[in-house]
Amino acid sequence: MKALAIAATGMTAQQTNLEVIANNIANINTTGFKRARAEFSDLLYQTERLQGVPNRANGAIVPEGAQIGLGVKTTAVRNVHMQGELTATGNKFDLALVGTGWFQIDTGDGEPLYTRSGAFNTNATGQMVTVDGYTVNPAITIPENTTEVIVNKTGQVYARVDGQMELQELGQLTLTTFANEAGLNPIGDNLFRPTEASGEANVGVPGDPGFATVEQGYLENSNVDPVKEITELISAQRAYEMNSKVIKAADEMASVVSQSLR
Repeated sequence: MKALAIAATGMTAQQTNLEVIANNIANINTTGFKRARAEFSDLLYQTERLQGVPNRANGAIVPEGAQIGLGVKTTAVRNVHMQGELTATGNKFDLALVGTGWFQIDTGDGEPLYTRSGAFNTNATGQMVTVDGYTVNPAITIPENTTEVIVNKTGQVYARVDGQMELQELGQLTLTTFANEAGLNPIGDNLFRPTEASGEANVGVPGDPGFATVEQGYLENSNVDPVKEITELISAQRAYEMNSKVIKAADEMASVVSQSLR
């Protein structure tokens, strides 16, 4: 009986869906986190009768066929790169992006990574780094005795050094965009790695057409909507239950057949 195997694929798919939703809820307060959504597609079909062929030699064409689906499979877990809400922190090194773009991060192994989390700080040498100590690219170094750091919307970084009246320009932050953001590979620690599916990195200045602007003293929240996730959770739970009932019904039908053969 194929119903047992078909319903089993449905339960497996809903289990994956539940795991994706659980991860979204777990990261509801993760800075710059982008929620994911499980995508499914149907499996191959078993053809009992093919449509569009003559029912006999020189006969009428069969208008409809009989094809039985064999279940469902997970085709992708897609990250939804929608803008998250901003939270004011008052920290001069917290930077949020409004619009499309990614900060480029140098982890020291020669491979650039990308993030939307602008919770930056400085290391012992004054370089602007992430919470894990990775440097921001292009490198920005804050001088000693700095009393004020200013980052404008276009990513220009200025510092007011103690004893100096004029602002000192420290550098220009750049952003990166991708043709297909869904093709970026999440590797943890709020970092994403480009792939062939994401396309080549396009580097630009904040505020340019197609690039985000920078907001100093803010952080971008996770774009997870608690109400939507709970709704999706209930839907996944009910779908799992329905598939389990199909298995139970198929088992009861098989039991009736086996008892009738005795």
